[in-house]
Amino acid sequence: MSHTIAKTKSKTTFLCTVCRHRESKWLGRCPECGSWNSFEESVEQPAAAQKRPRAESVPVPLSSIPTAEALRLDSGMGEMNRVLGGGIMKGSVSLLAGEPGIGKSTLMLQLAAGIDSAGRVLYISGEESPAQIRLRADRLGVRSDRIEIFSETELSALLGVCEKLKPIVVILDSIQTVYSGDIGSVPGTVNQIKLCAQELIDWAKTHGAALFLVGHVTKEGYIAGPKVVEHMVDTVLYFDSGNAEIRLLHCGKNRFGSVDEIGIFEMGEQGLTQVENPAAVFLSRRTGDQPSGVAVAPIYEGSRILLVEIQSLVVAAKGGVSRVFSERIDSARVSRMAAVLEKHLKVRLSDQDIYVNVGGGIRIGEVGVDLPLCLSLYSARINQPLPALTASVGEISLAGEVHPVGHLERRLRAVREMGFKRLVSPVGKDKQLQLPDFCLPVSTIAEAVRNGFQS
Repeated sequence: MSHTIAKTKSKTTFLCTVCRHRESKWLGRCPECGSWNSFEESVEQPAAAQKRPRAESVPVPLSSIPTAEALRLDSGMGEMNRVLGGGIMKGSVSLLAGEPGIGKSTLMLQLAAGIDSAGRVLYISGEESPAQIRLRADRLGVRSDRIEIFSETELSALLGVCEKLKPIVVILDSIQTVYSGDIGSVPGTVNQIKLCAQELIDWAKTHGAALFLVGHVTKEGYIAGPKVVEHMVDTVLYFDSGNAEIRLLHCGKNRFGSVDEIGIFEMGEQGLTQVENPAAVFLSRRTGDQPSGVAVAPIYEGSRILLVEIQSLVVAAKGGVSRVFSERIDSARVSRMAAVLEKHLKVRLSDQDIYVNVGGGIRIGEVGVDLPLCLSLYSARINQPLPALTASVGEISLAGEVHPVGHLERRLRAVREMGFKRLVSPVGKDKQLQLPDFCLPVSTIAEAVRNGFQS
C-alpha cells in the first residue's frame, strides 16, 4: 500500500507597504491606494506552519476548578452584569448585534471604561480611526489609560498585538471587517468570518481573556454572516431600540446565565445611562382618559417585574380575508386569544383585521400576557375603554379558563407601587397568599371581562 505525502510550499506574494494591499505579482503602482513603487516581496508560509502552538490539555479534578464567581469581572454597568448573568466571565466570548446607529460602539466603549480590573482593555476598530474613537470618548466623558485603541483589520496583526499586550478584555468592532491573508476571499465572506472568529476565540480561551465581537444585522433583524459563529460563542447579545430613547439589551444565548434577563438603557447626549425605575418605563404618560384597546400588564422578565401597555386595534377586514399584525407579541398567540373570545364570549373577530402592539417596543413571550391581551382585544372590538388604573395578568386556556401565573405577590407589589387601583387576576398558585382588596379574582374569561369592565 502506497502513501502519498502532501507537500506544503510557501507562497510568494507582493505587499503594498502603504495600504497593505496584496497582489500575486509585482506592480509599479498600487491599484488600491495609488502609491508608486510601494510593493515588496512577501513570503507566506502555509497554514499548517502558521498555527500557534497550543497549551497542552490535561484532565483536572472537578473540585480544583475555580467557581464562576471567582472568574467574573464587574463591567461597571449593572444592566450589563444582569444580562450576562452576574458579570463578564473570564475566557468567555460574546457576540453583540444590533442595527446600524443603535449604539453598539457607544455601549462597548462605555463597557471598556467601566470594567473593574487592573488589566488592560484592547479596543480594536475596523470601521473607525483612533481619532473618531477619541471624539466619541470625549463626548461620553470616558477617561482611562487602561484602554488601548488599535485600528487594524488583518488577523495576524490583531493576534500579534493581543500576544504583546495580554489584555484582560478584547473588544472587536466589527468581526465582518477582519480578514486573513491565508484566504483569498474579501472580508465579510463566510470563510473569512469563520476563520477569523475561530482564531480569535482560540486566543481568548487560551489566555483567559473576555472577547466581545460586534456584528452586523440584516434588514430582517438577524445576525449577518454564518450562523455557525453564534454556535462558536458563549453569549449572543441583541441591542434593540424600544423607542426614540430606550435601548434594550437581551440574550439569545448565554452559557453562564439566564436568557430571560433584559438590560434597559436610555440614550442621551452623554451616551447610555441605566434606567433607574424600569417598572414604569414602558407605560404611556396620559393626563386624560385611557383610550379603548389599551390594557396594562405586570409581566415577569428575568428577575424583575415590568409594567407594559398592550395596545390593540380591530377594524373590518378588507377583501373579506382577516389578518393579524403583531410584532411584539407572537401573532399565533394573538390569533389564539381572538378565537377564545369568539368562542366563549360570542365576539366576532374572524372578519376583522387585528393590530397588536406593545408600548415601548419590548417583546413579550410569557403566558401572563394572555388575559391583558384578551381584555385589550375585547376593548378595541366593542370600542369601550377599561376603567382607569386597571391592570390584569393571567394565562388563558382554550377552554376559556384563567389560570394563575407565578410570582403573583411580586406583581401585586409592583402594581400597587405604580398607583393602580385594580388588578384582574386568578388566585395565585400559593393558596396561603392573601389577596388585597384591590385584586379582583377571576376563573374564566367571561368573569374577567365582566369584572374588568365594571367601574
